[in-house]
Amino acid sequence: MKNALIIFGGRSAEHEVSIRSARNVIDALDKELYNPILVVISRLGLWYFLEGENIPENMTEVNDQLSNAEICTLMRRPLDTVIMTNSGKMLKIDIAFPVLHGPMGEDGTIQGMFEMMLVPYVGPGVLSSAIGMDKDVMKELLALRKVPVVPLVVLGLDDAVPSFKDMCARLNSDVLFVKPSVMGSAVGVSKVNTEAGFQDAVQQAFKYSFKILIEKAITGREVECSVLGNKDPKASCIGEIRPNHEFYNYEAKYLDPNGADIIIPAQNFSSEIVEKVRDLAIKTFKAAECKGMARVDFFVSDKDEIYVNELNTIPGFTSISMYPKMWEASGITYTALITKLLELAEEEFAEKQNLRLVPDLV
Repeated sequence: MKNALIIFGGRSAEHEVSIRSARNVIDALDKELYNPILVVISRLGLWYFLEGENIPENMTEVNDQLSNAEICTLMRRPLDTVIMTNSGKMLKIDIAFPVLHGPMGEDGTIQGMFEMMLVPYVGPGVLSSAIGMDKDVMKELLALRKVPVVPLVVLGLDDAVPSFKDMCARLNSDVLFVKPSVMGSAVGVSKVNTEAGFQDAVQQAFKYSFKILIEKAITGREVECSVLGNKDPKASCIGEIRPNHEFYNYEAKYLDPNGADIIIPAQNFSSEIVEKVRDLAIKTFKAAECKGMARVDFFVSDKDEIYVNELNTIPGFTSISMYPKMWEASGITYTALITKLLELAEEEFAEKQNLRLVPDLV
């Protein structure tokens, strides 16, 4: 049996979502193949080892010190990598499943640590994770690869903030979305149609990122597609999100149990649109050089124009998350999906070990 590090929590605004996702990953883990080693990262950045195979039911966030858990760290030894606790306990780590949403977890930071520590890990690598986390860089890359993205303008902290009227004229839209470039789960995202609302939204978005995106609002439908694989990735069926809020914001995603209607598989799309979405999901996955898993989010306009909205390299695994649900609808159970992701991680790790790090000298 292999020891699988399940690491979650983190310093990002998606801390609580991460804990919910991790709880479901642990529940679905095949305990005959993997022994879960649980580590939660507090909002302060402290690592805690949790005894047992389950996250405590009352744990929704970790703000400060945990009285019933030991501070720990990851350490590389000559022949293996271990989690070492404050009391000196050492637990060998065979593979890692990072369930860290948002900055400082989904952005390549933890992936870089696992690379240095020679630990196979689930999901895309350092470069892919960094690309997926930064919406500006991701959309610029996709545009170069001829993947359609929503028209947008990028603002940095030092840039003059234009008027709402000027932005509407530039993007040919009466309604705009303002969002942090580096964030997920719709944190800091606003839909605006007035000057005052626009200026407030810009200030709100800059609380979470050093640069922000201002995008044209697309009238149409929001769909998603899950991708799974390494060299030959496959796309799931597509699912549709119909928000019961003004848009699919953080509250609709995670706080309101009736925040959105989820339709899996999506209905009333032509087979041509469905296949185009699935093809673009794989194209997006490959453009960012992803491995293992990703969820690609789209807008389908009233004119059947398709735009990639986001690339999520560590998609949600909560009870209502689309990534596992779309694979379930495509014939892969939750447990089989988690096992496959861990197998893909080991496969990718083995491939990397064939690369030379020292030059041949003649």
